[in-house]
Amino acid sequence: MKLLLKIMYVGSAYCGFQSQKNGRTVQEVLTEACRRVFGEACLVTGCSRTDAGVHALGFCCTVEPERRRQGWCAVPAGRVHRAFEAVLPDDISVIAAAEVPDGFHPRYDCRGKKYIYRFSDALYRDPFEEGRSERLKFRLTDEKLDIMNRAAAHFCGRHDFSSFMASGSKITDAVRTVREAAVTREREHTAVFSVSADGFLYNMVRIMAGTLIDAAQGRIKPCDIPKIIEARDRSAAGRTASPEGLYLSEVYYGGDILWQCE
Repeated sequence: MKLLLKIMYVGSAYCGFQSQKNGRTVQEVLTEACRRVFGEACLVTGCSRTDAGVHALGFCCTVEPERRRQGWCAVPAGRVHRAFEAVLPDDISVIAAAEVPDGFHPRYDCRGKKYIYRFSDALYRDPFEEGRSERLKFRLTDEKLDIMNRAAAHFCGRHDFSSFMASGSKITDAVRTVREAAVTREREHTAVFSVSADGFLYNMVRIMAGTLIDAAQGRIKPCDIPKIIEARDRSAAGRTASPEGLYLSEVYYGGDILWQCE
């Protein structure tokens, strides 16, 4: 049996999720927290990587002991989040847990993900959005929101998204199916781009977000998006938006995951 955790984190202080030599990561902190909670060395496997500065609202990862044995988790799944509260920093939180079979893999069993990208058009520095959204240098009027939505609508469907993949990526199959892509006003001075797909390429959402910003500013027309997709050329799309506005929102799995939080 493995334990599947759903976690939230503010990525500002981390060099992404996956452990690396260059700096502190979420995986590194979570692995140490697991050792303290379960009293032994554990393997923590994430559903994906996130870049430095990227946040998560529903990141998923499995936990299992390095020495596989039955009954290793003495904490009921519904109370796992409580055990982690005492050992995790304030910017990482376990929000639910579920028991899954040994063969379950949080990345390869994933059926899709949803990301959101936050924009702020406040004329002043908003301390609640600083480092957690892309601060625009123009007002996001209803007209500009409509332009962004007309552009985003062209992302939907099954396409080769090579134009929205970071240059130098080694991925050879860039075909993905986007199920949802829309921009909504969340509150005054804040808007959110939501996109869900069966998979994402490196920097795909950030390039989409940057392209929508360019569309709002008139540099790209909504009707240009299909041509940008067809070009299969990174230089055809807009800029790469900053990592601070990006959040992994949801991870979708086939079958029933019995999430518990008591």
